[in-house]
Amino acid sequence: MPKICTDHIQCQRSALNIAEQVCSANLSRLTPQRKHVLSLIWQSHRPTKAYDLLEQMQRQDPSAKPPTVYRALDFLLNQGLIHRIDSLNAFIGCGHPNAHQDCYFLICGKCGMADECCSDLLVDAITSAARRRDFTPNRTTLEVAGVCGSCEVKGGSHHVPN
Repeated sequence: MPKICTDHIQCQRSALNIAEQVCSANLSRLTPQRKHVLSLIWQSHRPTKAYDLLEQMQRQDPSAKPPTVYRALDFLLNQGLIHRIDSLNAFIGCGHPNAHQDCYFLICGKCGMADECCSDLLVDAITSAARRRDFTPNRTTLEVAGVCGSCEVKGGSHHVPN
């Protein structure tokens, strides 16, 4: 079951503190720009597109350019602080960086919420399948599209079969 955020400011602050610890442990530097991008990503628990991040950055710094955002995103991905949601071409904060290698996302097509989930059984199945095929995965992201419980209750008619 996904953790429900009840104090988003505290949630964001905690994510930034963890990012500082992760970067320090990895002997990497969380620059002010990288921290700003991460902070923008953590403003909500919904995936955020790179150009939306750029637009938000340009409100404070009109000279901000796409390469600035993309370099920060690459750094944050490499540190395990965010995930890329390929199907949405967007990014979301990682709730537990460096605590796992693989995860999957339940993505609501109505409200855009993306819940990060982890399963050792799923990781073991993927690892086993790759090993049997002499394949070395370098990244695994499984995305499950559907409708979240809140939207299901609100909409009623959009049922996604199990």
